[in-house]
Amino acid sequence: MVKPRPRLEKLTIDKDLDKFSLAEEASHHVMRRLAAPGLAALFLILSMGFAASYFTGASGMAVVIAAAAVAGYMAMNIGANDVTNNVGAAVGAKAMSMATALSIAAVFEIAGALIAGRRVTLTIEAGIVDGTQLLSAETLVWVMMSALISSAIWINIATYSRAPVSTTHSIVGGIVGAGLAAAGFASVKWWSIAGITASWSVSPLLGGAIAALILAFLKEFVIYRDDKIAAARRWMPVVLGVTAGSFTAYVAVFALDHVTFVSLPTALLIGVLAGAACYVLSKPWIHRQSEGLDNRNQSLRKLFRLPLIFSAALLSFAHGANDVSNAIGPLSAIVSAVNGVVSTARSDAPFWVLLIGALGISLGLTLYGPLLIRVVGEEITRLNPMRAFCVALATAITVLLASALGLPISSTHTAVGAVFGVGFFREWYTRRSKRRLEYVRRRTGHADFMEKVETNFAEVRRRRLVRRSYFLTIVAAWVITVPVSALLSAVVYFILSGLFL
Repeated sequence: MVKPRPRLEKLTIDKDLDKFSLAEEASHHVMRRLAAPGLAALFLILSMGFAASYFTGASGMAVVIAAAAVAGYMAMNIGANDVTNNVGAAVGAKAMSMATALSIAAVFEIAGALIAGRRVTLTIEAGIVDGTQLLSAETLVWVMMSALISSAIWINIATYSRAPVSTTHSIVGGIVGAGLAAAGFASVKWWSIAGITASWSVSPLLGGAIAALILAFLKEFVIYRDDKIAAARRWMPVVLGVTAGSFTAYVAVFALDHVTFVSLPTALLIGVLAGAACYVLSKPWIHRQSEGLDNRNQSLRKLFRLPLIFSAALLSFAHGANDVSNAIGPLSAIVSAVNGVVSTARSDAPFWVLLIGALGISLGLTLYGPLLIRVVGEEITRLNPMRAFCVALATAITVLLASALGLPISSTHTAVGAVFGVGFFREWYTRRSKRRLEYVRRRTGHADFMEKVETNFAEVRRRRLVRRSYFLTIVAAWVITVPVSALLSAVVYFILSGLFL
């Protein structure tokens, strides 16, 4: 009788090893979820370290350190909520991956905040409440602290609710609410508020109009041409040249004004030279990219990827220049007030304050930005690389113009307005454009194309390219942001003043 062979494996040990493996996988899963909060907490600690290292005041050190932490928290929330305005269209059009889009946005957000962030910072810091006459320096500290706390909390709630609210609305509403609680209606510069409010109303309309004009140009001169590739080779370098030239002129006049003076004619000349250089350099690249492409709309997507990346970078720069003020404007006012100086229109934000805002926005968009990336990029209207380029470029031009004028407009309003502008223009152009109608009839051979559709109201509604329900939802979020932020800020001010004043 043959004896059975002994079993070499140890079932108990194998079971224990499986348990260890499962425990290790669970630990990795938990740690992965804790990585983002851990990095955020580390940044807040570093922000407090910046404040402790650079603040030179003999008194008020604890207040400035606390304000730096709150400003860093606010900056991260701005990055998390507003990142969709910068790269949402590009990701929605599948022109770049999420990782690429976030990397580009992070780099140019920092550049925009550090190079061009001071001009709008002064509006937030000193253009909303009258600190020179009705508010003492100590009271102004707690007004700005209340505005930062309330705005950061509201934006955090909105981000996790997938609501793309305006961070500019939030901070301005917070400052107004705390100012009213501190000194009544006379403390608020209502004319400045009226101007800022007007810019909020104009920005989505202007963004939508510019985006529609750019799309109309491309449709007329590129899309609905018999030889699309030849048209793209002719006009794409022009579009890139104009984009590069306008961006360079803006940087020369407004972004470098605290480094050296550049007159407007000189800046325009620099912009023209930069645009011409971009035109010359982009022509051979576009020619190489277009070789072998079929003469159809799908082929044009390849040509619009690089312009879309460029415009997304431009928009990130513009967002950093404009929206960094929402985080560090109040912090800069607190630093000045603790030193016994009430901020005025001639005040200048310290570099370390700008750095906290720039790094905070970039970290927030990297860690939490993807939560809202699809709202603007995919859920309003369908975008391809060409339409996404129009949205990004129109938003950047509008925000850069507002930044140059010192108006803290909402990039959320502008970007969403540009997306709606593209969608509504496509609806109008699809039904009304004679060039498109003749082009389609010639290519399809149907002389009665669109005639039956236009007489069928149900078919017209089905062919709408913009989701109307999102319009109402987004506008509702915009409307409640200012009163909610103001009310919450007033409550926070009463608590803080009761504890420290």
